[in-house]
Amino acid sequence: MISPGSHPLGRARKAAPRTTALCAGLVAGITALTGCSSPDPDEGTNGVGKLSAAQIHAKAKKAAGASATVRLTGSLISEGETFKLDMQLKEDGGLGKVTSKNGEFQLMRVGEQLFLKARADFWTHDKGDGKSTEADSEAADKLDGMFVKVPEGDPAYKQLTTFTDKDVLLEGLLTLHGKVATGDRGSVGGTRTIAVSGDGGAGGTLDVSLEGTAYPLRLTRAGDAGELRMRDWNEKFTLKAPAEDEMVDYGRELPSD
Repeated sequence: MISPGSHPLGRARKAAPRTTALCAGLVAGITALTGCSSPDPDEGTNGVGKLSAAQIHAKAKKAAGASATVRLTGSLISEGETFKLDMQLKEDGGLGKVTSKNGEFQLMRVGEQLFLKARADFWTHDKGDGKSTEADSEAADKLDGMFVKVPEGDPAYKQLTTFTDKDVLLEGLLTLHGKVATGDRGSVGGTRTIAVSGDGGAGGTLDVSLEGTAYPLRLTRAGDAGELRMRDWNEKFTLKAPAEDEMVDYGRELPSD
């Protein structure tokens, strides 16, 4: 007869604490091992995330300046007026679309030649009462859907040229005001990014690519002055002056209110 003290179940009960301790030690070992091998946030990136905020900002500006082309889309608030942009820019000019309170128009600059294209209602001299003169309407009809060459002496020439000047536009847009600090990691258009901001975001925030070249991909301007996306860096596009039958040379000055 088997005595109670020698019953196999009794031996199993005595062994249980040792088994429990062994399992607990194994779990602790696995947990510790997992903790040691936590994912590296910079794995597979261009390493920009390891730099200081000032270095990231400088690297992004340098990459932008070295790029032959860029496409800018988004909104820009200047002197209380909101402009929506969709511009392709290169060293010798640019083309695209600008929308303002006065309507939508296309811009194209080839070298020093600047062209503007808009519908007839853009050219009418609205005095605020919704009315325009007969002469205004006749002139607008002639300009409707045509590329109008903007005279270099026209007051609008300098302002409109800014929208097509890659270097001037980027120099102003990529400036962050105040002390620069590193912000959150995120993504823009599926590309991993790291943010750098001036004065805690009050001086603007720039999201810089963590993949490939450290291009700036998104700008949130200081003072809620708009947000712009930057993409198609170094992608070629054709820039060619309008054909003669698509163009009107208005003269010394464009129509104005």
